[in-house]
Amino acid sequence: MHGWLRWAPVALAVVTGAALAQTQGVYKIGELNSYKAQPAFLGPYKKGMELAVEQINAAGGVNGRKLELVVRDDNANPGDAVRVAEELVTREKVDVLTGTFLSHTGMAVADYAQQKKRFFLAGEPLTDKLTWQGGNAYTFRLRPGTYMQAAMLVPEAAKLDKKRWAIVYPNYEYGQSAVNAFKTLLKQAQPDVEFVAEQAPPLGKLDAGAVVQALADAKPDAIFNVLFAADLTKFVREGNTRGLFKDRTVVSLISGEPEYLDALKDETPEGWIVTGYPWYGIDTPEHQAFLKAYQARFKDYPRLGSVVGYAMIRSAAEGLKKAGSADSDKMVAAFRGLEVDTPFGRIHYRAQDHQSTLGAYVGKTHNDGGKGVMVDFSYRDGADFQPSDAQVRASRTAAQ
Repeated sequence: MHGWLRWAPVALAVVTGAALAQTQGVYKIGELNSYKAQPAFLGPYKKGMELAVEQINAAGGVNGRKLELVVRDDNANPGDAVRVAEELVTREKVDVLTGTFLSHTGMAVADYAQQKKRFFLAGEPLTDKLTWQGGNAYTFRLRPGTYMQAAMLVPEAAKLDKKRWAIVYPNYEYGQSAVNAFKTLLKQAQPDVEFVAEQAPPLGKLDAGAVVQALADAKPDAIFNVLFAADLTKFVREGNTRGLFKDRTVVSLISGEPEYLDALKDETPEGWIVTGYPWYGIDTPEHQAFLKAYQARFKDYPRLGSVVGYAMIRSAAEGLKKAGSADSDKMVAAFRGLEVDTPFGRIHYRAQDHQSTLGAYVGKTHNDGGKGVMVDFSYRDGADFQPSDAQVRASRTAAQ
């Protein structure tokens, strides 16, 4: 009896040491997102992450460790997102926290990261509050936000020289942020512009007939649209039926992404000015390498979500490599100015606001034999569409 007690601590130490050695063999990336609510974007996004993890691990991992994804759904709900983030950190012991799609869930997790002093890499949420008005020390973002994408579209909108604009957007953080940026920037470019109608239906609850009729009644010269996913499909269908888009230009955020064009099919409107991802027409070496690997692995073409998921994991890996550890403060220091190679070329994460310089493609929608595509497109480097450093400092200081 006494002999067993004497050796018990040693045995326990051996088991614990083995378990510790096993956990030290990987970096666990805790990814939370609205997979069930937004499958069109987040299914391909998850494949993009998986491809990046497989490639990195096949090349030896990071700092001698493999990457491991731990994926959870946040139910498209800010409260659930915070609960899931806490579970990933405390129960799953993840090393890096990533993800979120909807802007209000992204903001909730960013606030959690600030409170808990945990590094958080947001791949997708587009609200400007994530890196500017509400930016914090522990949160970084990959995708160009609403200000950046609006800034890419406004020069094209101003060329139209249309005075009366109507606006339609989902009434939550992303939509509100996008509209605010577009209005501000277009007013600067075209001081005589008027905004004659606004429709702001709840996310996912568009009454298409009523919204389209209200916009038509305002008799605008042009429309700025921020709807996406199922709301966009309903809006386009009803707008086509009622002639809303006839002889009227539409400028539309993210509508050129395959996730949304694919769903429109032969209802794709002609000539909308959009941001998006024409994967079939990008011939840069870095994109061709990504496209070839993605199609070989999944027997499918990539969507924008695929690029975002892939670039996010590549970013996390480069951050871990530069930091030499998953310590949150070291990761924050490593990400300030971090350079990463992506399918869209090399980007960096700005030290002043933690926003990456990933850009987007701007072009026009076209119905190509019953399939929605982008034409007349060109890439806009995110580094060219940022607010000034003085604006960033003032915005982030005011948010503290």
